[in-house]
Amino acid sequence: MKTGTKIIIVDDDPVNREFFQVMLSKLGFSVDEAEDGQDALEKIKKFQPDLILMDNVMPRMTGWELTKNLKSDPKYRDIPIIMLSALDDVKNKVAGFELGVDDYITKPFNFSEVLARIKATLRNRELFTQIAVRESRLSLAEELSREMKRDLIDFSKSIDDLEAAVSMIPKEISDPVKSILEKTCNARKQIAELDAKIDKTILEWEDLKKNEIGLSVLETEIRKHLNQGQ
Repeated sequence: MKTGTKIIIVDDDPVNREFFQVMLSKLGFSVDEAEDGQDALEKIKKFQPDLILMDNVMPRMTGWELTKNLKSDPKYRDIPIIMLSALDDVKNKVAGFELGVDDYITKPFNFSEVLARIKATLRNRELFTQIAVRESRLSLAEELSREMKRDLIDFSKSIDDLEAAVSMIPKEISDPVKSILEKTCNARKQIAELDAKIDKTILEWEDLKKNEIGLSVLETEIRKHLNQGQ
């Protein structure tokens, strides 16, 4: 966990906000506060938190409403959310996970448990980020390889045109013609070798994608596990 990780506390109870502000600040977190969902929306835009710790039942805008708002906005939908709530029934927990909440803690809570869940949620989010970067790089590498294959086809056509032009040179100057044809032959071999390497790499990437767990699948499985564990 990085020092200075930013957490915003969203709770209409000033005692709870002060408690988390003091405890989390002592542990090296950078902490901001919001008194309700509406207040949180404005502060999240400025503070850009790494995690949101929020109460559910609040005036003006509830935790559910704030979650819906954030998850519908591409700028903020990836910020992990831990919901604190006095509502302990399964329906509320399921509703929270379906909205996109990363974890759900019922009151009364123990700070050690809250801290452990904060750390676990941040680790999960870091894992998602790493997988997303990896998938992006893999897609880029695949596209570059396919572009190289297209370029090789164009290059082969250029060699065809060159050889066609060379075939029109009078036979009296055969030595230059022979030298050019030798070079084009070597170029064709190099193109074939490179093309084969690209094909092999693309096949390896396709096999890798078939066998690996994608980002969306991983996140779904983690949410399912958290839901079952409640």
